[in-house]
Formats: sequence, structure tokens, C-alpha cells
Amino acid sequence: MSIVTIKKLMVIAAAACLLFVVPGCHKETDQDKVKKVITGVQKAAEEKDVKKIITSLSKAYRDSQGYDYDTIKGLLLGYFFRHQKVHVYIPDIVVSVEGAVGKAEFQAVLTGGQIGSAADIVPEALGVYAFDVSLRKEENEWKVVSASWNRVGEGKY
Repeated sequence: MSIVTIKKLMVIAAAACLLFVVPGCHKETDQDKVKKVITGVQKAAEEKDVKKIITSLSKAYRDSQGYDYDTIKGLLLGYFFRHQKVHVYIPDIVVSVEGAVGKAEFQAVLTGGQIGSAADIVPEALGVYAFDVSLRKEENEWKVVSASWNRVGEGKY
């Protein structure tokens, strides 16, 4: 091999390395982290994992519906008890962050039913809800501090 051919191969190899390394250098933004909290709660809800959901909540959670950290836990347990099978579909999440405060707005389609029933095809419970979730960075982790939701097409709860 000539020196010119070796130099060309080295340039091609260096360029290929950059193509693989540069995408891996994407630093996760606070917006990405907030979105990850919401999608983590979505997945945990489908797994009916109350503990995972609760770890995303701040101990200081309070909302306009009168719920706090403990009552949200009870609300989740009641819903999961009534519905053996839960699905949550969130098509898009709009996230904004200012300093240590974040906000996520999205609509979610929630369905629930019994395992092995007609609910596998047609759910027993179905609703589209609009969520407005407030988050705060606590000890370098994003936690939900408040949320409001209403059934789309109806007034706020």
C-alpha cells in the first residue's frame, strides 16, 4: 500500500468514528429529563407499579383537586384494583423548563378492563384526559409537585 492510500484509509476511518461518536455525545437536557419522568409514569401505570409512580412524586405534592402524596397513592391503588388491565397512550408531550421548575402538558388515552374479557378488544373504561403537570428539581431529580387533569370534552374536576 502506498502512503497516499494509507492516509485516505485513515481519513475515512476517522470520519466513520466521528459518525458513531458524535450522536452519542448528546447531553440529556432538562426537557428530556422531564419528558422521561412522564413516560416513566406512563410505563409504570401500564405495569400497575404504584411504587414506581410514587417515586416520581415529590413528598410535597399538592394539587387543586385536594390530593396530596398519600391520596394520590390511594387513587392509584383504587384504579388498579378496579381494572386488572391498564393501558396509557400519550401521543405527544409539550415540555417547558425554567431553572428548577418544569411543566408538562399532554393528553392521554386511558383504558382499563379485566384480563381475558371482552375488554381485551373493547375496554370497560375509556377516557381521554388533558394533563397539566408541574415538576420541580429536587436533589438533582425531577419530581411531580402538582397535576391537574380533566376529561376532554368535560369541565375540570
